[in-house]
Amino acid sequence: MRVLFITAIITIFSNWATAQTVTVYDKATGDPLPDVAIYNEIKSVSTITDFDGKADLTKFNPNALIYFSYVAHKTFWIRKSKLKKLNYKVFLENDENALSEVIISVSKWKQEQKDISQKIVSIGSEEIAFNTPQTSADLLQNSGQVFVQKSQLGGGSPMIRGFSTNRLLIAVDGVRMNTAIFRGGNIQNVIAIDPFAIERTEVILGPGSVVYGSDAVGGVMNFYTKQPSFGLNDKAYLKGSVTTRYASASNEKTGHIDFNYGLEKWAFLTSVSYTDFDDLKMGSHGPDDYLRPEYVEQINGEDVVVQNNDPEKQRFTGYEQINFLQKIDYVPNENWDMNLGLLYSTTSDYPRYDRLIRRRNGNLRSSEWYYGPQRWFMGNLQVYHKSRSILYNQLKVTGAYQYFEESRNDRNFGSDFLERTQEQVDAYTLNFDFEKKFSERISLYYGLEYILNNVFSEGSTLNINTGDVQAAPSRYPDGSSWQSFAAYASLKHKFSDQLRFQGGLRYNRIILNAEFDTQFYDFPFEETKIDTDALTGTAGFSWLPNEKLQWKLNFSTAFRAPNVDDVGKIFDSEPGSVVVPNPNLRPEYSYNGELGLRLNFADNLSVDLATYFTFLNNALVRRDFDLNGETEIDYQGELSNVQAIQNAANATVYGFEAGIKYHFAEHFDFTSQYTFVGGEEELDDGSVAPSRHVAPQFGATHLTYTTQRLKIDAFSVYNGQFDFDELAPSQQNNAFLYAKDENGNPYSPSWYTLNLRSQYQFNEHMEATFSIENITDQRYRAYSSGIAAAGRNFILALKYTL
Repeated sequence: MRVLFITAIITIFSNWATAQTVTVYDKATGDPLPDVAIYNEIKSVSTITDFDGKADLTKFNPNALIYFSYVAHKTFWIRKSKLKKLNYKVFLENDENALSEVIISVSKWKQEQKDISQKIVSIGSEEIAFNTPQTSADLLQNSGQVFVQKSQLGGGSPMIRGFSTNRLLIAVDGVRMNTAIFRGGNIQNVIAIDPFAIERTEVILGPGSVVYGSDAVGGVMNFYTKQPSFGLNDKAYLKGSVTTRYASASNEKTGHIDFNYGLEKWAFLTSVSYTDFDDLKMGSHGPDDYLRPEYVEQINGEDVVVQNNDPEKQRFTGYEQINFLQKIDYVPNENWDMNLGLLYSTTSDYPRYDRLIRRRNGNLRSSEWYYGPQRWFMGNLQVYHKSRSILYNQLKVTGAYQYFEESRNDRNFGSDFLERTQEQVDAYTLNFDFEKKFSERISLYYGLEYILNNVFSEGSTLNINTGDVQAAPSRYPDGSSWQSFAAYASLKHKFSDQLRFQGGLRYNRIILNAEFDTQFYDFPFEETKIDTDALTGTAGFSWLPNEKLQWKLNFSTAFRAPNVDDVGKIFDSEPGSVVVPNPNLRPEYSYNGELGLRLNFADNLSVDLATYFTFLNNALVRRDFDLNGETEIDYQGELSNVQAIQNAANATVYGFEAGIKYHFAEHFDFTSQYTFVGGEEELDDGSVAPSRHVAPQFGATHLTYTTQRLKIDAFSVYNGQFDFDELAPSQQNNAFLYAKDENGNPYSPSWYTLNLRSQYQFNEHMEATFSIENITDQRYRAYSSGIAAAGRNFILALKYTL
C-alpha cells in the first residue's frame, strides 16, 4: 500500500512537472525553436527555450499572461492556464512586417532590412508552404509583385519592372543560374527549382549588377534551398516529411519526401519530388479566341486535324518533372562550415503550346513542337570561415559546376521531317566573398568572381518515316565560350540610428569566343571574339527619422554583356522572320533611380510605396538585318525576313508600387499589392513604341483569418488591359497569342480571379491545405502568354511530418 501511494505521488508529480514544460515550434517548418524569449507582462519573470525548443514554466503564476518572442516572428501571448488546451505546444508565425528582417541577397551577407535602400520582396517558408505553388514560377507570381508569362504549362518567365528573361538574374544559394544561352525571348529555367526544397526566396526589384554582374538589369531572384539541421552532443536529430498534392485543372499529381539526419558536426538533408501534369483546362467565361477547337494527330502515318471534343482542354500541355536535392553540412568547429549541395532536375518532353496553335493560311502550322527534357544539375561547395584578421571577419568561398541541357523539336503539318536542335552548357563558377566589420557602424563587403560557360550545340533532321538522320544547322555556334572576370566592393556606413548609407562598385571583363559553321549558311564571317568590360555602381540611403517612417533613396547602374545567344543564334522569331548571328555587339547599360517610403502606423498597419525610373542605353534588340546584302533567306522551307540582335535602341521604364498590410482584429489581416509599369523603346525611324516586357498594371488583395491551427485566405488577383496600340510591335505581330477587339486587332483583355485557400494543422504531424482558385471560372491569358490560365481549380495538399 505504501509503495502504491509513493508511486501515485511520483506519477502525479511527474505529470505536473511535464505540464510545466512548453515546446515552441516554427509554424511554417514544424522545427523546434531554440532561444525563444518567454516572459510575463511586466517582464519580472522570464526564461528561454533550449535546443529542443523546450522551456520550464514552473516559476510563472498559474494565471500569468505569458509572451513568446523570437526574431522575425510574431510575438504570441496566452494565459498559462490555457496552454493545456494546446497540449503545451506553441507555434510561432513569421513576421512579414518586421523592419529588422534579415536580408542576404543585397550583399551576399546577412543585413537588417532597415539598412537596405532597395526594394526587396522576401518570401518565407511559411508563405511557400501555405501557397503550395506547383512550380517556382508560381511561387514568384503568388508574391503579387512579380509578373509571370507562360508559353506552355511547363513554363514561367518572370517580368520585373519592365524587364524579363536575360535582363533578370536567377541565383540558387547565391550561385548564378543564368548562362550564355539565356535568351531575350521567354525562358522557363526557373521551373527547374523545386518549390518543396526552398527555404526562402528574395527578389531584388531593380538593378543588382554590383554584386551579381551581367544580366542583373531589372532585378535578381535568389532562391535559398533548405539547410540540414544538426544534432546536439551525442543526440542525433531525425526529421522527415511526406507531402502529396492534387490539382483538378491539370489533373496534377505530386509526391514529395524529405529526410534530415543530424549529428553534432555532420548534417544531411535529402529531398525528392515528382509531379505529373495532364493537359490544362481553361475557364468557361472569357474570349472564345483562347479556345482549342482542333489539334493535329498522326493517324496511319498521316497528319490529320481532329476536332477537340472539349475546346476548353488545351491539348498537348501535360508533362512530368522530377527534382532531387542532397545537402551535406560539416562544421568541425565554430570557425568553419563546409556545405555541399547537389541539385538535379529533369522534365519529360513537354510541348510548346503557343507554337502548336499558330496558323499559316488559316490552317494549323505545326504537327509537333516540343522541348526535349530540360535537365539541370548543380554541384555547389561553399566553405565559410570566421576570423578576426585585418582582411575579413567572414569569408565564403563558393565553387560550383552546373550542367544544362535543352532541345527543340518541330515538324510542320504534313512534313516527314522533324527538325531538331540540342544544346548543352557546362557552367563553372568560383567566388570569394568577404565581410569586414571595422566597427558597429562601418562594414565592407568585397569579392572576386570568375565564370566560364562552354556551349555545345548541334542540329539534325529526322525522317519520321524512314528513320534517316541528316545533319542540320545548330542553334548556336558549337564549342563557343563565355567568360567573366570581376571584382566588387560595397561599403555600409551607419551614420546614426536614423541614417544609413550603402554604396559599391564593380569592375567586370567579359570575353566571348565563337566559330560559325558556314556549311549551311553563307555567313560573311567565320568567327567572332568580343572582349569588353564594364564598370557599374550603386549608392543608396535609408533614413528612419522615427519608428513610423523609413525613406529609401537609391541610384544604380547595371549592364548586360552580349552572350552566345545574342551573337550567334539562328531561329524563327515570329512567322516570316528569322534571326541570324551578329558578331558586332557591345554591352547595354541601364541607369536607375528609386525612391521608397514605408510607413508603420503602430504595430498593426504599414504602407509600402516605391517609384522608379530606368534608362537603358545601347539596348540589345531584334531589328531588320541583312546577310551579304540579302534581306530575305529561305529558312525551313519558308522565305523569311532577316533579323539580328543589335545595339539599336534606347529605352525608358518607369513605375509605381504600393502595398498595405493591416492587422485590424485579433485574427484578421488585410494585405494588398498594386504595381504599375510603363515603358517605351526607340524604333529604327526614331519614333517610340511600347516596350515588349512591360506588363499591364497588376495586383492582389488578401483577407486572411489565422488561429493557432487554422488559416483561411480569401483573395483576388487582377490584371489591367492592353489595347492594340499599347502592345509592342512584336506582340502586334503575334496575334495568335491574344484576343481580338471589335476591329479584329489583337489586344490583351483585363481579368480577375476570386480565390479561397485554407490550411489546418490537425496535430504536430498532420497538416492539410485546401484551395479553390478561380472560383468564377474565368477564361484568361496573362499578357504575352501563349497558354490560357487554369479555370476553376481545386487543390488539396496533405503533409505528414515524421
